[in-house]
Amino acid sequence: MEGKPVPQVIAWESTRACRFTCRHCRANAQTEADPGQLSTEEALRMVDEIAEFSKPLLIISGGDPLLRKDIFEIAAHADKKGLKVVMSPSGSVITSQTVDRMKSSGVRMVSISIDGADSDTHDGFRNVEGSFNMVLNTLETLRRGEMPFQINTTVTQHNLKDLQNIFRLAVNQESTSWDIFMLVPTGRAEVKMEITAEEYEETLKRIYEWNMSSPMPIKMTCAPHYMRIIAQSERVAGRESIVRAGTRVEGRRPSSRMGGRGCMAGNGFCFISNVGEVYGCGFLQIKAGDVRKESFKTIYQDSPLFESLRNHSLLQGRCGVCEFRTVCGGCRARALGATQNFLGEEPYCTYNPAIERIVR
Repeated sequence: MEGKPVPQVIAWESTRACRFTCRHCRANAQTEADPGQLSTEEALRMVDEIAEFSKPLLIISGGDPLLRKDIFEIAAHADKKGLKVVMSPSGSVITSQTVDRMKSSGVRMVSISIDGADSDTHDGFRNVEGSFNMVLNTLETLRRGEMPFQINTTVTQHNLKDLQNIFRLAVNQESTSWDIFMLVPTGRAEVKMEITAEEYEETLKRIYEWNMSSPMPIKMTCAPHYMRIIAQSERVAGRESIVRAGTRVEGRRPSSRMGGRGCMAGNGFCFISNVGEVYGCGFLQIKAGDVRKESFKTIYQDSPLFESLRNHSLLQGRCGVCEFRTVCGGCRARALGATQNFLGEEPYCTYNPAIERIVR
């Protein structure tokens, strides 16, 4: 039906098998694949259902997708169907032959995680000795094979003071971009690993400043109020054009260099688990549907959960009265974790909405 929402980005957790046991792992990845994961036939059918009504970016993640023997068959099928395929391997072992297979199957880019600028910080977080050297070797292999890559970093207490060094490392490694993930305590990740709301705010401001002169785009994930930081900074600089009273207005939009986006859970983005369950994102542990039981199109367009996530008027607490709610929306997964209410206010935001200031 015309006017129905379509996904822009889909993350598919192809498997939970992984050689690493990272401290923050959302998936609680394990050494062996879940016997209930989607079969090759089911995965190909899932791709067909996605392509039936949309041509999104498909992020093939895990675990480590390279541990699925059929992963290149599925990637090639998705590419043939018009999906833009990227892959997020663990970075443990990627050979030149693997890079060739990625390219021949239509994989356009890979993302590799680096969570420390040296072996002590990175290896301690990944729980695998030598993983830092592994990832540097992998990046060299990707460069030689002319496979574009971005570096992902998850911000926690362990590496907060190391971010600028990781930034320099990403630049030196010739990454196409740096994607910073703000931790959402899910899976192995614990609340005590999270930085404070005040540190969160200062970190987003620093990222904005770095982005202004960075030789590569810096993107933010799981940090919807980065959009507020952009808007506030633009206003101060006399370039207001992004939001006014919670509404997009005409004028200059945030540039790609700014790398900002609000909470996209169920609203332009969704997550499909290794067993075919569909979620707003991988951190928001409320199931919207199951591709084994109903069509992906029906789930994405008509599930009550996704309809609620798309309706900013349902937001509660400070998020519900915030003038930035339509461009930020607060992290629905953090709200769920803190209040057991996915429509509640973002617990890691220090901003006091204008309407609340007026009432007070």
